[in-house]
Amino acid sequence: MDPTDLSACEAAQALARRDVSSVELATAWIRRTERERPLNCYVQFDAEGLLAQARRADARLDAGERAPLLGVAVALKDNIDALGFACGNGTAALQGRASHADAALVRRLRAAGALIPGKLGMHELAFGITSNNACTGAVRNPWDSRRSPGGSSGGAGAAVAARLVPAAIGTDTGGSVRVPASFCGVFGLRPSVGRVSADGIAPISATRDTAGPLARSVADLAMLDGVLAGEPAPLAEVPLRGLRLGLPDGAFRDDLDPGVQASVQHALDALRARGVEFVDVALPGLAELNGEVSFIVALHEFVRDMTAYLRDKDRGVDLATLVAGVRSPDVKAIVEPLLGAGAVPEAAYRGALAARARLQALYREAFDSTGVRALVFPTTPCTAPLLGEDETFMHNGRACPTFATVIRNTDPGSNAGLPGISIPVGFAGGLPVGLEIDGAAGSDRRLLAVAAAIEAALPAMASPTDGGARRG
Repeated sequence: MDPTDLSACEAAQALARRDVSSVELATAWIRRTERERPLNCYVQFDAEGLLAQARRADARLDAGERAPLLGVAVALKDNIDALGFACGNGTAALQGRASHADAALVRRLRAAGALIPGKLGMHELAFGITSNNACTGAVRNPWDSRRSPGGSSGGAGAAVAARLVPAAIGTDTGGSVRVPASFCGVFGLRPSVGRVSADGIAPISATRDTAGPLARSVADLAMLDGVLAGEPAPLAEVPLRGLRLGLPDGAFRDDLDPGVQASVQHALDALRARGVEFVDVALPGLAELNGEVSFIVALHEFVRDMTAYLRDKDRGVDLATLVAGVRSPDVKAIVEPLLGAGAVPEAAYRGALAARARLQALYREAFDSTGVRALVFPTTPCTAPLLGEDETFMHNGRACPTFATVIRNTDPGSNAGLPGISIPVGFAGGLPVGLEIDGAAGSDRRLLAVAAAIEAALPAMASPTDGGARRG
Protein backbone atom coordinates (compact mmCIF):
# COMPACT_ATOMS: atom_id res chain seq x y z
CA MET A 1 0.00 0.00 0.00
CA ASP A 2 1.23 3.48 -0.83
CA PRO A 3 1.68 5.28 2.51
CA THR A 4 0.05 8.40 1.06
CA ASP A 5 -3.21 6.48 0.77
CA LEU A 6 -3.50 6.38 4.56
CA SER A 7 -6.05 8.75 6.01
CA ALA A 8 -5.11 10.82 9.04
CA CYS A 9 -6.70 8.30 11.44
CA GLU A 10 -5.18 5.35 9.62
CA ALA A 11 -1.74 6.98 9.67
CA ALA A 12 -2.04 7.73 13.39
CA GLN A 13 -3.03 4.14 14.13
CA ALA A 14 -0.26 2.68 11.96
CA LEU A 15 2.28 4.92 13.68
CA ALA A 16 1.06 3.94 17.14
CA ARG A 17 1.42 0.25 16.19
CA ARG A 18 4.85 1.10 14.71
CA ASP A 19 3.78 -0.52 11.42
CA VAL A 20 5.27 2.53 9.70
CA SER A 21 7.56 5.31 10.81
CA SER A 22 6.82 9.00 10.61
CA VAL A 23 9.96 9.42 8.51
CA GLU A 24 8.64 6.85 6.01
CA LEU A 25 5.35 8.73 5.81
CA ALA A 26 7.06 12.09 5.50
CA THR A 27 9.28 10.76 2.72
CA ALA A 28 6.22 9.52 0.83
CA TRP A 29 4.40 12.85 1.27
CA ILE A 30 7.47 14.70 0.02
CA ARG A 31 7.74 12.50 -3.08
CA ARG A 32 4.06 12.98 -3.84
CA THR A 33 4.33 16.74 -3.36
CA GLU A 34 7.27 16.92 -5.78
CA ARG A 35 5.40 14.81 -8.32
CA GLU A 36 2.28 16.99 -8.10
CA ARG A 37 4.08 20.33 -8.09
CA PRO A 38 2.11 21.54 -11.19
CA LEU A 39 -1.04 21.61 -9.05
CA ASN A 40 0.51 24.53 -7.10
CA CYS A 41 -1.09 23.43 -3.82
CA TYR A 42 1.66 24.78 -1.57
CA VAL A 43 2.97 28.32 -1.44
CA GLN A 44 5.60 27.14 1.07
CA PHE A 45 6.72 23.55 1.61
CA ASP A 46 9.61 22.69 3.93
CA ALA A 47 10.73 19.15 3.10
CA GLU A 48 13.76 19.21 5.39
CA GLY A 49 11.73 20.69 8.21
CA LEU A 50 9.08 18.00 7.75
CA LEU A 51 11.70 15.24 7.95
CA ALA A 52 13.18 16.80 11.08
CA GLN A 53 9.75 16.92 12.71
CA ALA A 54 9.15 13.30 11.67
CA ARG A 55 12.43 12.14 13.24
CA ARG A 56 11.46 13.79 16.52
CA ALA A 57 8.00 12.19 16.33
CA ASP A 58 9.55 8.73 15.80
CA ALA A 59 11.77 9.20 18.83
CA ARG A 60 8.73 10.06 20.92
CA LEU A 61 6.76 7.12 19.57
CA ASP A 62 9.67 4.74 20.19
CA ALA A 63 9.78 6.00 23.77
CA GLY A 64 6.13 4.97 24.19
CA GLU A 65 4.57 8.41 23.94
CA ARG A 66 1.15 8.64 22.34
CA ALA A 67 -0.87 11.65 21.13
CA PRO A 68 -3.78 11.89 18.66
CA LEU A 69 -1.72 13.23 15.73
CA LEU A 70 1.81 12.24 16.74
CA GLY A 71 3.77 11.88 13.50
CA VAL A 72 0.87 12.86 11.20
CA ALA A 73 1.22 15.82 8.81
CA VAL A 74 -1.45 18.54 8.79
CA ALA A 75 -0.93 21.40 6.32
CA LEU A 76 -2.19 24.94 6.88
CA LYS A 77 -3.93 27.49 4.70
CA ASP A 78 -1.71 30.51 4.12
CA ASN A 79 -3.83 32.79 6.32
CA ILE A 80 -2.96 30.87 9.52
CA ASP A 81 0.07 32.02 11.53
CA ALA A 82 2.71 29.35 12.16
CA LEU A 83 6.25 29.77 13.41
CA GLY A 84 8.82 28.93 10.77
CA PHE A 85 6.64 30.07 7.91
CA ALA A 86 5.52 33.33 6.36
CA CYS A 87 1.81 34.05 6.57
CA GLY A 88 1.13 35.54 3.15
CA ASN A 89 -2.69 35.41 3.13
CA GLY A 90 -2.34 35.00 -0.62
CA THR A 91 -1.45 38.66 -1.15
CA ALA A 92 1.66 40.61 -2.14
CA ALA A 93 2.03 42.88 0.89
CA LEU A 94 2.37 39.92 3.26
CA GLN A 95 4.54 37.61 1.14
CA GLY A 96 7.70 36.58 2.97
CA ARG A 97 6.62 38.15 6.26
CA ALA A 98 7.18 35.54 8.96
CA SER A 99 4.67 34.96 11.73
CA HIS A 100 5.86 35.93 15.21
CA ALA A 101 3.82 33.24 16.96
CA ASP A 102 1.70 30.19 16.25
CA ALA A 103 -2.02 30.69 15.85
CA ALA A 104 -3.97 29.20 18.75
CA LEU A 105 -5.15 26.29 16.61
CA VAL A 106 -1.56 25.57 15.51
CA ARG A 107 -0.52 25.33 19.15
CA ARG A 108 -3.24 22.74 19.63
CA LEU A 109 -2.10 20.79 16.57
CA ARG A 110 1.51 20.77 17.72
CA ALA A 111 0.47 19.72 21.24
CA ALA A 112 -1.35 16.78 19.65
CA GLY A 113 1.84 15.78 17.82
CA ALA A 114 1.01 17.04 14.34
CA LEU A 115 3.77 17.80 11.83
CA ILE A 116 3.39 21.09 9.91
CA PRO A 117 4.75 20.63 6.36
CA GLY A 118 3.86 24.00 4.89
CA LYS A 119 1.34 26.62 3.87
CA LEU A 120 -1.32 26.07 1.23
CA GLY A 121 -2.48 28.27 -1.63
CA MET A 122 -5.72 30.18 -1.41
CA HIS A 123 -7.81 32.86 -3.07
CA GLU A 124 -6.21 36.23 -2.41
CA LEU A 125 -7.21 37.56 1.04
CA ALA A 126 -9.74 34.65 1.12
CA PHE A 127 -12.15 36.85 -0.90
CA GLY A 128 -13.24 34.32 -3.51
CA ILE A 129 -14.04 30.71 -4.34
CA THR A 130 -11.78 29.84 -7.31
CA SER A 131 -8.24 30.06 -5.81
CA ASN A 132 -7.19 31.65 -9.10
CA ASN A 133 -4.66 33.90 -7.38
CA ALA A 134 -2.80 36.54 -9.41
CA CYS A 135 -0.16 36.85 -6.69
CA THR A 136 0.82 33.24 -5.91
CA GLY A 137 -0.62 31.53 -8.99
CA ALA A 138 -3.70 29.45 -9.53
CA VAL A 139 -4.21 26.29 -7.50
CA ARG A 140 -5.37 23.48 -9.80
CA ASN A 141 -7.96 20.79 -9.26
CA PRO A 142 -6.35 17.32 -9.14
CA TRP A 143 -9.31 15.81 -11.03
CA ASP A 144 -8.83 18.19 -13.97
CA SER A 145 -5.98 20.68 -13.81
CA ARG A 146 -7.86 23.08 -16.08
CA ARG A 147 -10.40 23.59 -13.32
CA SER A 148 -10.67 25.39 -10.02
CA PRO A 149 -10.27 23.40 -6.79
CA GLY A 150 -12.73 25.78 -5.14
CA GLY A 151 -11.86 28.38 -2.59
CA SER A 152 -10.86 30.17 -0.76
CA SER A 153 -9.16 27.11 0.81
CA GLY A 154 -8.39 25.64 -2.62
CA GLY A 155 -4.88 24.49 -1.76
CA ALA A 156 -6.24 22.55 1.21
CA GLY A 157 -8.86 20.72 -0.84
CA ALA A 158 -6.47 19.95 -3.70
CA ALA A 159 -3.61 18.82 -1.43
CA VAL A 160 -5.81 16.38 0.49
CA ALA A 161 -7.40 15.01 -2.69
CA ALA A 162 -4.03 14.58 -4.41
CA ARG A 163 -2.62 12.75 -1.36
CA LEU A 164 0.07 15.34 -0.66
CA VAL A 165 -1.03 15.34 2.97
CA PRO A 166 -3.72 13.39 4.85
CA ALA A 167 -5.38 16.48 6.32
CA ALA A 168 -5.34 20.25 6.14
CA ILE A 169 -6.83 23.20 7.96
CA GLY A 170 -8.70 25.82 5.97
CA THR A 171 -10.97 28.69 6.88
CA ASP A 172 -14.60 29.22 5.93
CA THR A 173 -16.50 32.52 5.79
CA GLY A 174 -19.23 31.65 3.29
CA GLY A 175 -18.21 28.21 2.02
CA SER A 176 -14.43 28.27 1.82
CA VAL A 177 -13.89 24.84 3.41
CA ARG A 178 -16.97 23.10 2.03
CA VAL A 179 -16.68 24.33 -1.57
CA PRO A 180 -13.12 22.94 -2.01
CA ALA A 181 -14.22 19.74 -0.29
CA SER A 182 -17.05 19.40 -2.79
CA PHE A 183 -15.01 20.32 -5.88
CA CYS A 184 -12.06 18.09 -4.89
CA GLY A 185 -13.99 15.07 -3.60
CA VAL A 186 -12.92 15.17 0.05
CA PHE A 187 -14.60 15.79 3.41
CA GLY A 188 -14.77 19.26 4.93
CA LEU A 189 -16.10 20.61 8.23
CA ARG A 190 -17.15 24.16 8.96
CA PRO A 191 -17.48 24.27 12.77
CA SER A 192 -19.96 26.43 14.62
CA VAL A 193 -18.62 29.98 14.81
CA GLY A 194 -16.56 30.38 17.98
CA ARG A 195 -15.81 26.68 18.41
CA VAL A 196 -12.24 27.01 17.11
CA SER A 197 -10.10 29.96 18.21
CA ALA A 198 -9.56 32.57 15.51
CA ASP A 199 -6.49 34.03 17.23
CA GLY A 200 -3.63 34.20 14.75
CA ILE A 201 -5.74 33.86 11.61
CA ALA A 202 -5.88 36.67 9.05
CA PRO A 203 -9.57 37.61 9.11
CA ILE A 204 -12.40 38.69 6.93
CA SER A 205 -15.20 38.75 9.49
CA ALA A 206 -15.23 37.76 13.16
CA THR A 207 -18.97 37.14 12.91
CA ARG A 208 -18.64 34.72 10.00
CA ASP A 209 -15.10 33.29 9.94
CA THR A 210 -14.15 29.89 11.31
CA ALA A 211 -11.26 27.53 10.73
CA GLY A 212 -12.06 23.92 9.89
CA PRO A 213 -10.45 20.70 8.68
CA LEU A 214 -10.44 19.00 5.29
CA ALA A 215 -9.61 15.31 5.23
CA ARG A 216 -10.50 11.94 3.71
CA SER A 217 -13.11 10.62 6.15
CA VAL A 218 -15.55 11.76 8.80
CA ALA A 219 -13.36 9.99 11.37
CA ASP A 220 -10.52 12.27 10.34
CA LEU A 221 -12.73 15.34 10.69
CA ALA A 222 -13.87 14.19 14.12
CA MET A 223 -10.30 13.60 15.32
CA LEU A 224 -9.20 17.02 14.07
CA ASP A 225 -12.27 18.70 15.54
CA GLY A 226 -11.48 17.09 18.87
CA VAL A 227 -7.98 18.54 18.77
CA LEU A 228 -8.96 22.00 17.53
CA ALA A 229 -11.93 22.42 19.86
CA GLY A 230 -10.64 20.42 22.84
CA GLU A 231 -13.56 17.98 22.65
CA PRO A 232 -12.03 14.57 21.87
CA ALA A 233 -14.92 12.38 23.08
CA PRO A 234 -15.82 9.53 20.70
CA LEU A 235 -18.79 10.07 18.42
CA ALA A 236 -22.08 8.48 19.43
CA GLU A 237 -23.39 5.78 17.12
CA VAL A 238 -26.33 7.01 15.05
CA PRO A 239 -28.66 4.38 13.56
CA LEU A 240 -29.91 5.33 10.12
CA ARG A 241 -33.31 3.72 10.59
CA GLY A 242 -35.62 6.41 11.88
CA LEU A 243 -33.06 9.19 11.49
CA ARG A 244 -34.91 12.37 10.47
CA LEU A 245 -33.09 14.57 7.98
CA GLY A 246 -34.51 17.76 6.53
CA LEU A 247 -34.73 18.78 2.89
CA PRO A 248 -34.81 22.59 2.96
CA ASP A 249 -37.06 24.43 0.55
CA GLY A 250 -36.20 27.45 -1.55
CA ALA A 251 -33.15 27.61 -3.78
CA PHE A 252 -31.21 24.74 -2.22
CA ARG A 253 -32.53 22.21 -4.74
CA ASP A 254 -33.26 24.54 -7.68
CA ASP A 255 -31.30 24.97 -10.89
CA LEU A 256 -28.82 22.16 -10.21
CA ASP A 257 -26.41 20.82 -12.77
CA PRO A 258 -28.14 17.60 -13.95
CA GLY A 259 -25.15 15.48 -12.94
CA VAL A 260 -25.07 17.06 -9.49
CA GLN A 261 -28.79 16.45 -9.10
CA ALA A 262 -28.43 12.80 -10.15
CA SER A 263 -25.52 12.11 -7.78
CA VAL A 264 -27.24 13.74 -4.83
CA GLN A 265 -30.53 11.97 -5.54
CA HIS A 266 -28.72 8.63 -5.75
CA ALA A 267 -27.22 9.26 -2.32
CA LEU A 268 -30.58 10.27 -0.85
CA ASP A 269 -32.21 7.16 -2.31
CA ALA A 270 -29.51 4.98 -0.75
CA LEU A 271 -30.09 6.59 2.63
CA ARG A 272 -33.85 6.25 2.31
CA ALA A 273 -33.39 2.55 1.57
CA ARG A 274 -31.49 2.26 4.86
CA GLY A 275 -34.39 3.75 6.81
CA VAL A 276 -33.67 7.48 6.83
CA GLU A 277 -36.79 9.63 7.00
CA PHE A 278 -36.62 12.78 4.89
CA VAL A 279 -38.75 15.73 5.93
CA ASP A 280 -39.45 18.83 3.86
CA VAL A 281 -38.38 21.86 5.89
CA ALA A 282 -39.72 25.34 5.19
CA LEU A 283 -37.38 28.29 5.66
CA PRO A 284 -39.64 31.21 4.69
CA GLY A 285 -37.83 34.36 3.64
CA LEU A 286 -34.38 32.75 3.96
CA ALA A 287 -32.91 34.19 0.76
CA GLU A 288 -34.03 37.71 1.60
CA LEU A 289 -32.72 37.52 5.17
CA ASN A 290 -29.43 36.07 4.01
CA GLY A 291 -29.03 38.87 1.50
CA GLU A 292 -29.48 41.44 4.28
CA VAL A 293 -26.59 39.86 6.21
CA SER A 294 -23.97 38.40 3.95
CA PHE A 295 -21.80 41.01 2.26
CA ILE A 296 -22.70 43.88 4.57
CA VAL A 297 -21.34 42.09 7.63
CA ALA A 298 -18.26 40.73 5.87
CA LEU A 299 -17.23 43.97 4.21
CA HIS A 300 -17.75 46.12 7.30
CA GLU A 301 -15.89 43.71 9.57
CA PHE A 302 -13.01 43.20 7.13
CA VAL A 303 -11.91 46.82 7.58
CA ARG A 304 -12.18 46.60 11.36
CA ASP A 305 -10.82 43.08 11.87
CA MET A 306 -7.99 43.16 9.34
CA THR A 307 -6.80 46.51 10.72
CA ALA A 308 -6.64 44.98 14.20
CA TYR A 309 -4.90 41.81 12.98
CA LEU A 310 -2.19 43.71 11.11
CA ARG A 311 -1.55 45.88 14.15
CA ASP A 312 -1.81 43.32 16.93
CA LYS A 313 0.22 40.63 15.12
CA ASP A 314 2.86 43.16 14.04
CA ARG A 315 2.61 42.21 10.37
CA GLY A 316 4.60 45.25 9.22
CA VAL A 317 1.97 46.79 6.94
CA ASP A 318 -1.23 48.75 7.42
CA LEU A 319 -4.58 48.16 5.73
CA ALA A 320 -4.02 50.77 3.01
CA THR A 321 -0.72 49.13 2.02
CA LEU A 322 -2.31 45.70 2.06
CA VAL A 323 -5.16 46.78 -0.21
CA ALA A 324 -2.84 48.68 -2.55
CA GLY A 325 -0.88 45.49 -3.19
CA VAL A 326 -3.85 43.30 -4.14
CA ARG A 327 -3.28 41.80 -7.59
CA SER A 328 -6.33 39.63 -8.31
CA PRO A 329 -8.84 41.81 -10.21
CA ASP A 330 -11.91 40.27 -8.56
CA VAL A 331 -10.50 40.87 -5.09
CA LYS A 332 -9.26 44.39 -5.87
CA ALA A 333 -12.78 45.30 -7.03
CA ILE A 334 -14.15 44.23 -3.63
CA VAL A 335 -11.62 45.70 -1.21
CA GLU A 336 -10.47 48.96 -2.80
CA PRO A 337 -13.84 50.74 -2.41
CA LEU A 338 -13.95 49.84 1.29
CA LEU A 339 -11.27 52.44 2.04
CA GLY A 340 -13.29 55.21 0.43
CA ALA A 341 -16.83 55.89 -0.70
CA GLY A 342 -17.69 52.19 -0.72
CA ALA A 343 -17.23 51.74 3.03
CA VAL A 344 -20.22 50.07 4.71
CA PRO A 345 -21.93 52.58 7.05
CA GLU A 346 -22.28 51.68 10.71
CA ALA A 347 -26.08 51.91 10.50
CA ALA A 348 -26.18 49.40 7.65
CA TYR A 349 -23.92 47.08 9.62
CA ARG A 350 -26.14 47.26 12.70
CA GLY A 351 -29.14 46.48 10.53
CA ALA A 352 -27.34 43.47 9.09
CA LEU A 353 -26.58 42.12 12.56
CA ALA A 354 -30.26 42.46 13.45
CA ALA A 355 -31.15 40.54 10.28
CA ARG A 356 -28.62 37.88 11.28
CA ALA A 357 -30.41 37.40 14.60
CA ARG A 358 -33.64 36.83 12.68
CA LEU A 359 -31.86 34.38 10.37
CA GLN A 360 -30.59 32.43 13.36
CA ALA A 361 -34.09 32.37 14.85
CA LEU A 362 -35.47 31.05 11.57
CA TYR A 363 -33.04 28.14 11.63
CA ARG A 364 -33.71 27.42 15.32
CA GLU A 365 -37.45 27.27 14.68
CA ALA A 366 -36.91 24.96 11.70
CA PHE A 367 -34.88 22.49 13.75
CA ASP A 368 -37.15 22.69 16.80
CA SER A 369 -40.45 22.36 14.93
CA THR A 370 -39.46 19.47 12.67
CA GLY A 371 -37.18 17.47 14.94
CA VAL A 372 -34.67 16.88 12.14
CA ARG A 373 -31.07 16.14 13.11
CA ALA A 374 -29.63 17.92 10.09
CA LEU A 375 -30.54 19.67 6.85
CA VAL A 376 -29.30 17.93 3.69
CA PHE A 377 -28.69 19.52 0.28
CA PRO A 378 -26.08 19.73 -2.52
CA THR A 379 -22.99 21.56 -1.28
CA THR A 380 -22.77 23.42 -4.58
CA PRO A 381 -25.26 23.51 -7.48
CA CYS A 382 -22.44 22.85 -9.95
CA THR A 383 -19.10 21.11 -10.34
CA ALA A 384 -15.78 22.96 -10.52
CA PRO A 385 -15.67 25.78 -13.10
CA LEU A 386 -12.70 26.31 -15.36
CA LEU A 387 -9.83 28.40 -14.00
CA GLY A 388 -10.21 31.97 -15.18
CA GLU A 389 -13.98 31.91 -14.80
CA ASP A 390 -13.79 34.18 -11.76
CA GLU A 391 -16.63 36.49 -12.75
CA THR A 392 -19.03 34.27 -14.72
CA PHE A 393 -19.24 30.66 -15.88
CA MET A 394 -21.64 28.62 -17.97
CA HIS A 395 -24.21 26.87 -15.79
CA ASN A 396 -27.15 25.02 -17.30
CA GLY A 397 -26.68 26.75 -20.63
CA ARG A 398 -26.34 30.35 -19.46
CA ALA A 399 -23.69 32.65 -18.03
CA CYS A 400 -24.05 32.89 -14.24
CA PRO A 401 -22.10 34.89 -11.62
CA THR A 402 -19.44 32.50 -10.35
CA PHE A 403 -19.18 33.57 -6.72
CA ALA A 404 -22.89 33.96 -6.02
CA THR A 405 -23.80 30.72 -7.78
CA VAL A 406 -21.16 28.57 -6.14
CA ILE A 407 -21.86 29.75 -2.56
CA ARG A 408 -25.64 29.83 -2.97
CA ASN A 409 -26.17 26.81 -0.71
CA THR A 410 -23.27 27.26 1.71
CA ASP A 411 -23.76 30.94 2.54
CA PRO A 412 -26.97 30.96 4.61
CA GLY A 413 -25.71 28.51 7.23
CA SER A 414 -22.44 30.44 7.37
CA ASN A 415 -24.26 33.65 8.21
CA ALA A 416 -26.26 31.87 10.89
CA GLY A 417 -23.07 30.42 12.43
CA LEU A 418 -24.14 26.79 11.90
CA PRO A 419 -21.83 23.80 11.60
CA GLY A 420 -21.77 22.19 8.15
CA ILE A 421 -20.06 19.17 6.61
CA SER A 422 -19.53 18.39 2.93
CA ILE A 423 -19.41 14.68 2.08
CA PRO A 424 -18.32 13.41 -1.37
CA VAL A 425 -21.15 11.40 -2.93
CA GLY A 426 -20.26 10.85 -6.58
CA PHE A 427 -19.34 12.45 -9.87
CA ALA A 428 -20.88 14.56 -12.60
CA GLY A 429 -18.98 14.63 -15.87
CA GLY A 430 -15.96 13.09 -14.14
CA LEU A 431 -15.87 15.81 -11.45
CA PRO A 432 -16.70 15.32 -7.76
CA VAL A 433 -20.06 16.19 -6.20
CA GLY A 434 -20.60 17.03 -2.53
CA LEU A 435 -23.58 16.56 -0.23
CA GLU A 436 -23.80 19.03 2.65
CA ILE A 437 -25.38 18.43 6.02
CA ASP A 438 -25.96 21.42 8.32
CA GLY A 439 -26.75 21.09 12.01
CA ALA A 440 -28.16 23.39 14.65
CA ALA A 441 -25.69 25.86 16.14
CA GLY A 442 -23.38 24.13 18.61
CA SER A 443 -24.31 20.60 17.51
CA ASP A 444 -20.92 19.87 15.96
CA ARG A 445 -20.21 16.47 17.54
CA ARG A 446 -23.78 15.30 16.94
CA LEU A 447 -23.52 16.45 13.34
CA LEU A 448 -20.24 14.57 12.91
CA ALA A 449 -21.95 11.44 14.26
CA VAL A 450 -24.73 11.82 11.69
CA ALA A 451 -22.14 12.36 8.96
CA ALA A 452 -20.31 9.20 9.99
CA ALA A 453 -23.52 7.18 9.66
CA ILE A 454 -24.19 8.70 6.23
CA GLU A 455 -20.62 8.02 5.07
CA ALA A 456 -20.88 4.35 6.12
CA ALA A 457 -24.03 3.92 4.03
CA LEU A 458 -22.55 5.27 0.81
CA PRO A 459 -19.86 3.88 -1.53
CA ALA A 460 -16.30 4.93 -0.83
CA MET A 461 -15.08 7.84 -2.95
CA ALA A 462 -12.34 7.24 -5.50
CA SER A 463 -9.32 9.53 -5.57
CA PRO A 464 -7.59 11.22 -8.52
CA THR A 465 -4.50 9.12 -7.68
CA ASP A 466 -6.27 5.78 -8.15
CA GLY A 467 -5.10 5.43 -11.74
CA GLY A 468 -8.08 6.83 -13.59
CA ALA A 469 -7.66 9.30 -16.44
CA ARG A 470 -6.87 12.84 -15.33
CA ARG A 471 -7.35 15.78 -17.65
CA GLY A 472 -5.30 18.88 -18.07
